[in-house]
Amino acid sequence: MQRKAYVPGVAALLAALLAGCTGSSSGGDTTDNSNPGQAGTATAAAEPGKYRTLPEPCGAIGHSTLDSLLPGIKQLTDAEQKEQAYAGEATQTFDTDRKVGCGWKVESTDATDHLSIDFERVVSYDTTVSDATQAQQLFAEKETAADLPAVATSSESATSDVEVSSSASPSDSASPSGSASTNASASGSASPSATPSDLQPRLLDDLGDEAFLDDALSSSGSTAQQRTVTVAFRTSNVIVTIEYVEQPATVGVAPDSKGMQDKARKLASQLADSLAG
Repeated sequence: MQRKAYVPGVAALLAALLAGCTGSSSGGDTTDNSNPGQAGTATAAAEPGKYRTLPEPCGAIGHSTLDSLLPGIKQLTDAEQKEQAYAGEATQTFDTDRKVGCGWKVESTDATDHLSIDFERVVSYDTTVSDATQAQQLFAEKETAADLPAVATSSESATSDVEVSSSASPSDSASPSGSASTNASASGSASPSATPSDLQPRLLDDLGDEAFLDDALSSSGSTAQQRTVTVAFRTSNVIVTIEYVEQPATVGVAPDSKGMQDKARKLASQLADSLAG
């Protein structure tokens, strides 16, 4: 059988076309169209957040914890009212995938207590900024808005209290005036100016990635004093805020700062553990 003749011109044309497809007009440099303006580089997308969903807020707290924070629940005799008190009321939000919350309000014979919790899942729309970094920036703004006094963290405050106590002179501890001052400072019902340093608004170093506690006592004229304890913490790209408010039924009685702080911090630890899974 006769073979077809090989045409050198066609081979040369094919070689030229191939060279044109694989070659570069810039002398061999390559560019990445995914990152315009920078030749030969590609920017990796920032890491997405650890959390993609949020918990159901009104079901995030167990009945025993609510009994502790809201003593009036156990005083309710009507089963339906008690059920509603435990259920709480969901916070109205536009996007439950990004922010959810729940609130409770219960009256007792001694006081009226309010409790609210909010979960915010932060998502960065900047591909160069991770969700966690964006959440860190938002939490910093939240901390600044709280206007905490320039004090040490919770563990450092406890250490400084011990040092101050150990440095006191024997005459101070033996004097009646010194004893009265010490007792007043140790009491949770002491005036705001006498509040021990470990109960003042401060940063917390044992909760989430970062956290702070705020404690404010307010009163208006003849009404009872109202205390608001706020605990906020961040874990990865989720920010959790707890607000615990108590107003005694008796005028002139101040809510116990230490008791309220302990309850709010305990709840915060439980929520942090539930987020960690």
